[in-house]
Amino acid sequence: MVSLNTEIRSDLPLEAILKREMERQRNKLEMIASENFVSENVLRITSSVFTNKYAEGYPEARYYGGCEYADELEHLTQTRARKLFGAEHANVQAHCGSSANMAAYFAAAKPGDTILGMDLSHGGHLSHGSPASFSGKIFKTRFYGVKPDTELIDYDEVIRLAEEVKPRIIVAGTSSYPRIIDFGKFRQAADRSGAMLIVDMAHFAGMVAAGLYPSPVPPADIVTSTTHKTLRGPRGGMILCRRVYGKAVDDAIFPGVQGGPLLHVIAAKAAALGEALEPDFIDYQRQILKNTLRLAQHLTDSGHKLVSGGTDTHLVLVDLRNKNINGLQAEIALDKAGITANKNTVPFDRERFSITSGLRLGTAALTTRGMVESDIDEVADFVVGALRNADDDGHLKKIRDMVANFTKKFPLYPGLEF
Repeated sequence: MVSLNTEIRSDLPLEAILKREMERQRNKLEMIASENFVSENVLRITSSVFTNKYAEGYPEARYYGGCEYADELEHLTQTRARKLFGAEHANVQAHCGSSANMAAYFAAAKPGDTILGMDLSHGGHLSHGSPASFSGKIFKTRFYGVKPDTELIDYDEVIRLAEEVKPRIIVAGTSSYPRIIDFGKFRQAADRSGAMLIVDMAHFAGMVAAGLYPSPVPPADIVTSTTHKTLRGPRGGMILCRRVYGKAVDDAIFPGVQGGPLLHVIAAKAAALGEALEPDFIDYQRQILKNTLRLAQHLTDSGHKLVSGGTDTHLVLVDLRNKNINGLQAEIALDKAGITANKNTVPFDRERFSITSGLRLGTAALTTRGMVESDIDEVADFVVGALRNADDDGHLKKIRDMVANFTKKFPLYPGLEF
């Protein structure tokens, strides 16, 4: 008979991995635009006893017993999500952004219907219709993009394509577009074509919550999001919608694309949403924007071309085609220099997705660690130095040592071993 041992058992191989990951996060500069650091409270709650509970279904309508506190938890999280974004209905069960998108599509359309989304190479997301994704396999897809001269979304093309193909769904939202999206134009396209408008606000949800980015609620019929990135919560998803679509959205999540919800993650979502409702969250988002503008200016001054010429958000997209280096080479060089970033396609990119001609950089995680504009100047120097010396491992090692010393000024989870 095996009994529960209340002592924490040592698992040396696993602990070694966890400790190495902790040190990686502490000693390197995290500049992946889709990553952030949760608060210690969110970190703690993510590992709560709710991980033990199965709660298939929804509050007051569960398949299993013993869900009275699960119901309280989900109601609390839904209430905070609705309050934060001014939504009529909230589903907080989505495991991730892609499953939130899948459920939103199933709530609004049937297999074989047409989705009009943003071209992946122009800044869209895999789940917005890419043939490599479920979205491109289950639905017919057409794509809009950016203008060649400005690299801004071509809203005339969006409206023209919408009227031409009469999609069931128009998807607005991006994974690597550094500018504010005009949801009014997308609403116009949806109204003219009879389409449902779904906005994926995963990247800019934190700025929406702070009132620093136009809200897609209510221009959109359905809004999907992750709860990490700028919202600074646990890895997970969320769907907001008009009340009339609430049941369809809920049914699409369960039993449509998921089984039991991850209650420990929902608890952490509640904690993060609570943090986002505090006044200092607005200051935090303002600092993200200040830091990104400073980074963009520094990169421009050093001769780097930015897609669309700048940024309005938490990220910059660097076009490296004038620097004789591709995205993969840049990503590897930065990693050797102690900076974590990701290669990224740029509009009209001729490189393969595994190579790319661009580099995506974000400031949310740096801001979470307490960095301000003067610190970003130093970070930008590290980035530019690494890109200029991408083939010089000795120089990259020197930058890595400087980065490790620099990050000590911004302690991450002090006191935690892993």
